[in-house]
Amino acid sequence: MKLGIDGKKMPEAARRGPITSFDHARALGMEGLFFRTVLDMSPTLDLGLLRDIRAKADSLGMYVETGLGKVNPYALPETPEVRIAGGGDVLLGFERMMRACAEVGCRELWVALANYKTAFVGKFSTDRFRTDVTWAEQLAASERLLRKLAPMARDLGLHLNLETHEEASTFEIVRLVEAVGPDVVGVVLDTANVLQRSEHPVYAARRVAPYVRQTHIKDALVALGPEGIEYQMRPCGAGVVDFDAILPLVAAVKPDLNLSIENDQSFEDRPREPVHMRIDVHDPDWRAAHPDLSQEEFDAFMALAEEGSRRIDHAEVPSFDAWRARRPGYAGTVEDIQATAAHVRAICARHGLPLDPCGN
Repeated sequence: MKLGIDGKKMPEAARRGPITSFDHARALGMEGLFFRTVLDMSPTLDLGLLRDIRAKADSLGMYVETGLGKVNPYALPETPEVRIAGGGDVLLGFERMMRACAEVGCRELWVALANYKTAFVGKFSTDRFRTDVTWAEQLAASERLLRKLAPMARDLGLHLNLETHEEASTFEIVRLVEAVGPDVVGVVLDTANVLQRSEHPVYAARRVAPYVRQTHIKDALVALGPEGIEYQMRPCGAGVVDFDAILPLVAAVKPDLNLSIENDQSFEDRPREPVHMRIDVHDPDWRAAHPDLSQEEFDAFMALAEEGSRRIDHAEVPSFDAWRARRPGYAGTVEDIQATAAHVRAICARHGLPLDPCGN
């Protein structure tokens, strides 16, 4: 395994560009970059540039992973770059992106179902609770699109890996993988997003482990709040995700799995108001929208929130308000990344999971 980082959220990534970012990532102790889509590396799918990026990664013994974008037709209007890549033809846009990825040896490709809406707090921050189209209709449409993309993916030897994104449950992700075929569809395990669906991260990891092919390694703190469960990204080891349980679990299935840190982006790179994220477990619609979730797992999730509240009350971790007030720039973001990397490396060492920094 190798430990790398998100190629878009790493500090100064936009200013440095994809090629120079590999040198920067190496200086930070990273062993690879995960660009969310191939268009993040080259908006025009310039094969010359993509080959140069691949050559740079290879010269440093680092991995490069990438992806395609959203495969939910109801979310595609929010990502017009896919349609633009096809000159107005969405399927042609996906085809061109997939061929470009295959050309440079990127065969594990991130896809997701929808976008998180930071303008809203609570259930309307995800498309799961849209009122113009049901979530079941969105899942069905996503399956149809994946089936259209599957023959080309098989021909090119690609896997389209669905992220455990905020809006989707791991139960639904597994059903999509099995419906379209695990020979062509897999999973990007985001270790913290599953909390957004009031799933316990270890339970969730067990469900998706047979299909995991890429990762977003991140942690979050959850705690009891007046309107629901408060959620906030934290460096790995400072939240509630049990990496001691999860990393051996996924490594046993895929020993060469790359572990890609997804950090919270520097406020110098992207000035913004801190995002307030809440899980509306007390809303009467919530449990009805999660029919697969057992009472046992929901209780285990709530126990994590209770423990998070205890840790805040005993000043073992900063409060949500104190953490939002940090607004880390370059130095603070690097500090968070290095704290995450140290935590992951310590767990890998403890369980005898070798991290390969040399590309061997």
